[in-house]
Amino acid sequence: MAVGFTLTPEQHGLKDYARAFAQEHLAPLVDQVRTTPDPHEAALLVRPAHDAAVRAGLIKGMIPKVFGGAMGSGVDAAIVTEELAAVMPDFVAGLGGILLALTPVCFGGDPEQTKRFLTPFLTDEGAPQAVMALSEPTGTANFAAPPPAEGIRTTATPDGDEWVITGEKQWAANLAGWDGTGPELMVVVCRTPGGLSLIGIEHEHFTTENLRLVETMDLPGLRGHLTQRVCLDRVRVPRANLIGEEGQGADLTYLAFTASAAAVGVMATGTMRAAFDIALRFAREQTRGGGTPVIGHRPVADILTDAKGRIEATRLLSWRALDAVVSGDPAGLELALHAKVFGSETAVDVVHRLIQVVGVQAYDNAFPLIHHLLNAVAYPVFEGGNIGVRRRQLQSILTNGAWNPLAASGLV
Repeated sequence: MAVGFTLTPEQHGLKDYARAFAQEHLAPLVDQVRTTPDPHEAALLVRPAHDAAVRAGLIKGMIPKVFGGAMGSGVDAAIVTEELAAVMPDFVAGLGGILLALTPVCFGGDPEQTKRFLTPFLTDEGAPQAVMALSEPTGTANFAAPPPAEGIRTTATPDGDEWVITGEKQWAANLAGWDGTGPELMVVVCRTPGGLSLIGIEHEHFTTENLRLVETMDLPGLRGHLTQRVCLDRVRVPRANLIGEEGQGADLTYLAFTASAAAVGVMATGTMRAAFDIALRFAREQTRGGGTPVIGHRPVADILTDAKGRIEATRLLSWRALDAVVSGDPAGLELALHAKVFGSETAVDVVHRLIQVVGVQAYDNAFPLIHHLLNAVAYPVFEGGNIGVRRRQLQSILTNGAWNPLAASGLV
């Protein structure tokens, strides 16, 4: 394992580009998205930024070069993710949803299918959406559990040359698309006669009769993430839209959620970084009626120094994890899971403690710090909850008799 901690000139350029993009396209939207009461209207405010992301090549950057995309290294992805998440993590969550859906296509799709499904995301205009339709209203932690457990309830029944798909899905961004007519691609986790499977539904297969938007979730944080619940009612798609083999759905789904685990750690880093900047500026500038800025008080300085150390630790772990996943390092899964669990829970604690630096003023909606906490509390429970999914995956790794505790660090 090569260890290096210095960004290349190209990576510094990428950092500057992503930071400038965030300031131009995301920063002006933050307050408006937070204060728009209707959750659907709030999320739609972010659509122009998605248009800009397509023009900027950020969507292409999620697709491997072998398929016509421009995916770089995991470190490159981490740089961009952190810069965007430090300004608007809800926007990053939306982009991440596209990556979730395209990953099983890249790894499980046949050449014709892969080309057909990926084409809308290789353009330089519009705001195409791809959705990984996994979660269901009844809960999804045990989605792959075999009968007699319920697991996934959505079904795909063969009928001649078609699949007929029926079920309800929620939580994923843009399940109904920007306008309620469906995304460009929905990858549905469903039960087929051959087991848990993935099937792609393209926009042309949706109608007003077979796709119904049940509700747009009203989230306390991440309000720029268009989080919906939809009902699929006998959606018909070609049998050729099966991704991989019947019964391969669980493996492809876990594969898709590996990169997202590492990305949550990077998002957590961005959120802590933004919250830290607010608390540090407050501590340097405010005296709160005393004779010196509050940073001169030892408890305040201790909170800030502890927070900074934990931000750095989360960044190093999460960047390393994302790089391992993208490069195909066998340690990628374990590192990604640690990044998700450690990063998400650290972010909640760090932002909560930074609120103590500011005091009761931070409890005012007009003060931005509380909104970072509302975003952070989502990280342990979304993209595979830490209790129901991610720690169970880690448990499976640790109980494998062939597992070596030093392997992830390359110290075997």
